[in-house]
Amino acid sequence: MKHLPNILSSLRIVGAVALLLSNVPGILFWMLYIVCGISDIADGWLARKLKCVTKRGALLDSVADICFVACCAWKLLPILELPQWLWLWAGVIVAIKAVNQFSTLVMYGHCCFPHTTANKWSGFLLFIAVPMTFWSIAPITIVASVATFAAIHENYFIRTRNDILKSADNFSIV
Repeated sequence: MKHLPNILSSLRIVGAVALLLSNVPGILFWMLYIVCGISDIADGWLARKLKCVTKRGALLDSVADICFVACCAWKLLPILELPQWLWLWAGVIVAIKAVNQFSTLVMYGHCCFPHTTANKWSGFLLFIAVPMTFWSIAPITIVASVATFAAIHENYFIRTRNDILKSADNFSIV
């Protein structure tokens, strides 16, 4: 039972890869999307509930998140009609996150993926907003706002919480 959160994270990686093999906007794609999204919510909740939170589990969750987002982006971005300013905004968010990782590497000798509340909300809202983006860019704009705050907050966390970064109990270290 204590391995269930890690099993869910591993299955999310498999589901994310399966997304690449499915047709958008097919039923299989959206079923896999929903299962992967729910597993993202469930794995962390179960790990805390079962008192089996581990560094390895947090890292696996982060890797699964990256795989899920990357596979969704690979399939959805070519068919979504997003304005150029939104692409630029997304690039700024990615740049901030890259600077965060580089800063952590320089300061502490490793990368990390803090599981902050802002990052969790950003991921949850992204999961909800992606299907709505076919009809309106308003939801994804809200997500971009939250993701920008989360990236800046992550930078603040990295720069000020070196005691937590050294213990590494609530985020992933690579």
